[in-house]
Amino acid sequence: MRNRIDEEITFRKLEVLLAYMETGNLGRAAEALELSTVSVHRALHSLEQGLRCTLFRHEGRNLNPTDAARVLADTARDVIAAMTDGIRATREAAGYSSNRLRIGSMYSLTTRAVPSVLVDLKVRRPALEVELVLGSNATLLERLKRGELDAVLMAIPDPDPEIESVALFDDDIFFAAPAGSKYARMQEVDLRDCRDERFVSLADGFATSDNFDHAFRIAGFTPDISMRTGDIFSLMNLVSGGVGCTLLPGRVRGAFGDKVEFIRLKSEYVMRQTIGLSFRRARERDPNLLALLAVCRLSSLLGS
Repeated sequence: MRNRIDEEITFRKLEVLLAYMETGNLGRAAEALELSTVSVHRALHSLEQGLRCTLFRHEGRNLNPTDAARVLADTARDVIAAMTDGIRATREAAGYSSNRLRIGSMYSLTTRAVPSVLVDLKVRRPALEVELVLGSNATLLERLKRGELDAVLMAIPDPDPEIESVALFDDDIFFAAPAGSKYARMQEVDLRDCRDERFVSLADGFATSDNFDHAFRIAGFTPDISMRTGDIFSLMNLVSGGVGCTLLPGRVRGAFGDKVEFIRLKSEYVMRQTIGLSFRRARERDPNLLALLAVCRLSSLLGS
């Protein structure tokens, strides 16, 4: 049978001990904990009774900590920190979180959708601290599964028993070329006519990169890719600079003004990305995630 801890030793009393050890004064410790000086003194005396040893020596009105008090304080810091983490983990497992929310997003959603969502979320939950992390679909999904992110705005992933995904809007994929190119006058582009064209692409792991590869499998040839990059805005810079053409989602249309032309693909290449909010099923009752989901659904900019 495990040793039982005396009922006089509580987390609250350990917090009182730490406050006194840090301030060295009963009055300041009481002020920090919003207690009376008498309550602080009683808590320290109660700890001595529970431990059955002396923690402080009385010298006039002062309480001077012994080596035993210092050992207990070191242990108390570790115990309280561990319990704090345990409470947070327990609340997360039960579907409730703290005042911090870590949101992941694809780069392409930062043009309009994500700023709108973050502003509306702050209005709805002003005390919430939000951390925004950008990355590819693959990276965001991996970090979500590891618990490093609370929710992600991205192309909806393949079905997964651990992940809940809520569709928000669909987005068409377009052929993108530099302004003034021969494609600008076309109503639609047949990729089979682009065998001699130079292309640029996103690196593996991005939803748009998957669309790019799928389209050229349909076209029946491997495109000449002169460069790959790690975010969609660098990709658009390469297109506008004439380095090559690519495929892009409609949501970034206009991000570079009139420097990049968006032309529809021929019907056999038509593709859509379904953008949604994904989070772990264990967190589906988390009030912060419910607030985020409500904001995403109401945002008029998400589907624009």
